[in-house]
Order: sequence, then structure tokens, then C-alpha cells
Amino acid sequence: MNFLGHLFLSGNDDEIILGNFIADHVKGKAQLEYTPGVINGIRLHRAIDHYTDHHSMIIQGVRRLNGDFGRYASVIIDMYYDHFLASLWSEYHPISLDIFSRDIFDRLLPYFGIMPSRTQHMLPHMISNNWLTAYAKTEGLGRALNGLSSRAKFNSGMEKATAFLIDNYGIFKEEFRLFMPDIIAYTDNWKKSHQIL
Repeated sequence: MNFLGHLFLSGNDDEIILGNFIADHVKGKAQLEYTPGVINGIRLHRAIDHYTDHHSMIIQGVRRLNGDFGRYASVIIDMYYDHFLASLWSEYHPISLDIFSRDIFDRLLPYFGIMPSRTQHMLPHMISNNWLTAYAKTEGLGRALNGLSSRAKFNSGMEKATAFLIDNYGIFKEEFRLFMPDIIAYTDNWKKSHQIL
């Protein structure tokens, strides 16, 4: 899952949302600088990533992408799944994606000063370009993948990943729909076991 998936799975606790959002930019013992709630959000993010990486639907999708995109296949599948979540949003959330997105940013902005510098650099671009809602259209997904491709250290081919999705849309969508109930149930159980309501 990418940004939208992680934020969707965070629940309603602001510190969990924050921790889940910044987790990729918090390395090692740096997490200990945060409150227990934010640390739980960081740990939730990592639990989601671990579960996702070992789920059969994700493994199938990554294998399908591997031949064309190699080491970037797992990054691309995360982006694809954010696209499907955004485009099928009403199946999974009672509030519109636009309202959800604005609410998330309103919750995150008061914590801007304690975010890692990489997150501080990224967040204004996320807000001004409305990344979360843009994922719903393949054009928005394409812009995001093109941006990632331009910043990749190696020749990623990610600029071709939107066309690959369009050519294989049905199977990726079916796998996403099979994956979502599992990740929702897993995340709900993880939060209950950590006494996060």
C-alpha cells in the first residue's frame, strides 16, 4: 500500500495517522523521539508493509511486473493499489475521498514541526497537487509514477507502468479486491491487540 492505503488503514487516532504517515522517513532509533501513540503508528505502518509484502495477491502482481520493472515492481504495485482504492473508494469508506483527503491533511498539519525533514518537504506538494484524490484516475497515477521514475537512482521504466496497468487492468483489479478484506481484517486485529481503537 502507498500513502492512501496507509492513511485509510490508520483509523481515527491522530497520532496513529501521523506515525503511519511519517514511518518511511523515520529510521532506527529515531522513532524513540516520538510519543507512544506516534510510535504505534510507525509500527502499524511496518506491520502493514510486512503483511502486504507476503500476501499471495501482492506476490502474484509483483511477479507479473518483474519482467518489465525488476526491483521497482513492489513500488509499482503499491501505487496500483492506491489507484484502485481511490477509484473504488465508496466501496470501502462512507465519506467521500475528497472530504477524507482534506480531513487527513487538516489532522497532519498541526504536527508539521515534528515531522522528519523529508516529510516536511513532501507534504506541501501532496496538498497542493491533491495526491490522494489524483490517484483515482490513471492520468493522476501516471503523473505520480513519472515523478518517481525521474527520481529513481536506476533506469526504472516506471514511466511505462501506467500503460502496463491499463493492459492488465482486470487481473490487477481482481487481485486488489481479493486483497482488501484481508488487509482490513489484519489491520483491525493488529490495532485491537495493541489496544488502539
